[in-house]
Amino acid sequence: MSGGGTETPVGCEATPGGGDKKKDSLGTAGSPAHFIIKDLGEIHSRLLDHRPVVQGETRYFVKEFEEKRGLREMRVLENLKNMIHETNEHTLPKCREIVQDNLNQALCLSYLSLTCYVLSPPPKSVSVQI
Repeated sequence: MSGGGTETPVGCEATPGGGDKKKDSLGTAGSPAHFIIKDLGEIHSRLLDHRPVVQGETRYFVKEFEEKRGLREMRVLENLKNMIHETNEHTLPKCREIVQDNLNQALCLSYLSLTCYVLSPPPKSVSVQI
């Protein structure tokens, strides 16, 4: 037994659990090393894994953008509605009156000028000598 190797118990029985005490102490769920490794994993995920934070910020930005866009579109539609109402109630009747008055005036003038032209004597012919 003076060799530097490991000795197996009598009857060639192996020690239970593989004989590696370091693996056993790290692998058990109740050991302090297991808690440290678990805490290191959580710290690593909180410090270096920014995906949840970025995803949350992205969702918040999209939500705010959609709300602002919706409010802006509602304001634009309300302004259009008011503009159409004002056009139908005020501008179109005024335009209709003005066009009708001017058209009647133009028709009267054209009728008068036509009757004056028909009733007036023909102009004297002017001869041009060169």
